Amino acid sequence: MAGQPGFFDMSDRLRELSAEGDDLERIAALVHFQQFRPELERAVPRGNDSKGGGQAFDHVLMFMVLLSQAMHGLSDERAEYLIKDRLSFMRFLGLGLVNAVPDANTICTLREAWNRADAMQALFARFDATLKAAGYLAMGGQILDAPKQRDTEAERAMIKAGQILGDWAGEAAAR
Repeated sequence: MAGQPGFFDMSDRLRELSAEGDDLERIAALVHFQQFRPELERAVPRGNDSKGGGQAFDHVLMFMVLLSQAMHGLSDERAEYLIKDRLSFMRFLGLGLVNAVPDANTICTLREAWNRADAMQALFARFDATLKAAGYLAMGGQILDAPKQRDTEAERAMIKAGQILGDWAGEAAAR
């Protein structure tokens, strides 16, 4: 019947997103996020859950939330909304439609706790290094193939000396 969701609708939609080039999916394939767990948990250990309060979200999940937030320039409120709204965000975070989503206050609170523990800068630097080692550069919401150095040692020496390389000399003279 038209208008009713089918059994494969979600997987078909995710396959379409993949075909369009989902950057978050590419990052998830490049980075083994569990490697960050020890450092995340050391910086902000879990408290005693018997005291009540809201659901404690997994540290790796919350780090991935902060990364996606930083890559897309999102406020805490907008990050919460997009995690609920976008299939690509849900897939990246390993969440389904029925899973709880961290709210803006939770995102803010944990980010501030990791900042107080002086962990965020090192964690983000390690994430960037992981991307760079895989041949990518993190660039404000995008991942780009890292440029390869193609100049020879001699060419680099000429550039440092202020000389113009090969065909560029003729082109510069023509201007």
